Amino acid sequence: MAKNRQPILKRCKTLGVSPTVMGVFKETNRNQKQGMRKKQSEYGLQLNEKQKVKFVYGVMEKQFHMYYEKAAKAEGMTGENLLQLLERRLDNVVYRLGFAKTRREARQLVVHGHFMIDGKRVDIPSFQVKPGMVIAVKEKSRQSVKFKELAEANLAKTIPAWLEKDKENMSGKVVALPARSDIDFEVAEHLIVELYSK
Repeated sequence: MAKNRQPILKRCKTLGVSPTVMGVFKETNRNQKQGMRKKQSEYGLQLNEKQKVKFVYGVMEKQFHMYYEKAAKAEGMTGENLLQLLERRLDNVVYRLGFAKTRREARQLVVHGHFMIDGKRVDIPSFQVKPGMVIAVKEKSRQSVKFKELAEANLAKTIPAWLEKDKENMSGKVVALPARSDIDFEVAEHLIVELYSK
């Protein structure tokens, strides 16, 4: 399984993403020079947008292309369909519910089998959640130091409208499909569509 080992702060600066989107709450002091390259080509802008989305969701190229093809076949706008598919990944849902501090941490917790979906253990980060599904922390995992810390910290995270969280039972429910307005960072998805449709 391929892993993204790029340094988060450095990559955030290159792609123009706020580190808070990645769950990192510190700034870098390195190379504070602004505007080193003033003009970017159209292709450069499109590629940058694709790399930004891949980086935020922790998806590799092959998998991202597969999501794009699925989004293109679905009804509606391809760009919005693509973002919806990425938002519905289990690791992203775990992060958005506040059961992990970052998407990378959420991915690791899912792989280690700490979550149940409708009472069944799921350890696939790319699992697509659907409306009506209940995501819960395993009973045994709730007693672990990690989840006790998360419960005490009570991450001051705004839960998106398409999810509901039950803090006492350490669970969450998917109440609807994510809308375009639920995306927590700036992205011009039409540039990604333009890049792939060349």
